Amino acid sequence: MIHDSILELIGNTPMLRTQHLDTAGCEIFLKLECMNPGGSIKDRIGLTMIERAEQAGRIHPGDMLVEGTAGNTGIGLALVARQKGYRLLLVVPDKMSREKIFNLKAMGAEVILTRSDVAKGHPEYYQDLAQKIADEHPNTWFVDQFGNPDNPAAHQETTGPEIFEQMDGRVDALVFGCGSSGTMTGLSRYFQNVSPNTELILADPVGSILAEYINQGTLSDKSASWLVEGIGEDFLPPISDFSRVKKAYAITDKESFLTARELLQKEGVFGGSSTGTLLSAALRYCREQSRSKRVVVLVCDTGNKYLSKLYNDYWMLDNGFLDRPQYGDLRDLILRPYYQRDTVVIDPDEPLVIAYQRMKLYEISQLPVMDGDRIVGILDESDVLMHVHTDQTRFRDPVRTAMVSKLEILDLKQPIETLMPVFDRGHVAIVVDSDQFLGLITRIDLLNYLRRRVH
Repeated sequence: MIHDSILELIGNTPMLRTQHLDTAGCEIFLKLECMNPGGSIKDRIGLTMIERAEQAGRIHPGDMLVEGTAGNTGIGLALVARQKGYRLLLVVPDKMSREKIFNLKAMGAEVILTRSDVAKGHPEYYQDLAQKIADEHPNTWFVDQFGNPDNPAAHQETTGPEIFEQMDGRVDALVFGCGSSGTMTGLSRYFQNVSPNTELILADPVGSILAEYINQGTLSDKSASWLVEGIGEDFLPPISDFSRVKKAYAITDKESFLTARELLQKEGVFGGSSTGTLLSAALRYCREQSRSKRVVVLVCDTGNKYLSKLYNDYWMLDNGFLDRPQYGDLRDLILRPYYQRDTVVIDPDEPLVIAYQRMKLYEISQLPVMDGDRIVGILDESDVLMHVHTDQTRFRDPVRTAMVSKLEILDLKQPIETLMPVFDRGHVAIVVDSDQFLGLITRIDLLNYLRRRVH
């Protein structure tokens, strides 16, 4: 079949039965919302909310749409808005992955970053700021996914029927997350009519108030921060209907990220951070059952949006989500050990332009200069700048002409306190065992180490 618009590809996503996960005798089925054209389940509400607004005469081509979003709703809106001729301005919390932000800008959306450490009611909270911008500009429509009834309608009319048909009407449990609550509310209403015995299971990040609300009936006014994106809340969204949700699981960031990585390794499904949360909750649910159940889990979005985070080993190590060997010495602070060939290095006879390109590619500020396995210098971005700023042709000069040969070398057994004088002199610490180079320690490495010890 040939389609005439990318919008025709939204919905009708596949259902996949897992084969290699330990499901404790249950069957887990994955609804692959990651295969929507914008890469997430939010394409559905982007299309429905805009088309219903058109039908109601609330918007006209050329108008500006404004929304506060954790990223995926913004991508869904951008996909539709671009095809229909609307400007789109999005207010995005600054904890969102770079991939999402790059994606939004590439699709033509205007993006304003705001604080992710403030709660609803604060002027810089992403939803409040979005509404303020919309109120202050003419020919502007605030999409308001958290209060827009067309959000749950999209799932009641499309996602729910698809799941029911694909599963031949046999769904014992359905696991979802809650951000704006549209998915939960829409699916809840649909299954109440067609399969009232289907158990509705909420997967919630630790720090969100929703799991406690479901399991204990108490609505806390205190939330904490979490790194999983797109789900979890510090308030009850106006469109939310939790009446049929009887069970919730609070899942840590670490469990979510490791489960998402396990899903990729075992089933080949490349899901995002919230997918890990949902699958973790589903696996817990399965382990609690006394008979086999058919459990549907939403794969909310694609892992392509999290390559710099949960699928980046260094980010996972920095945040304490991957275990690392503990030596009780300075090796515990080295992020990229040289013996593992993780350290990015440069040869003294290579041209400076190669060193510059390597710094840019790996987003680092300094390179050890290695002659074989012997460290002979350090080159940082200021060394390169001082060497070439008056004559750009000097980028062709060898690294040895700009590197620093006086090195701050520390034995791995020296105490952590010896790092601060090195940093005060504006240098990085070079850690060795006898004459063997082990790796570098920078200020951010020390900060990450100290932060990990807080947990």
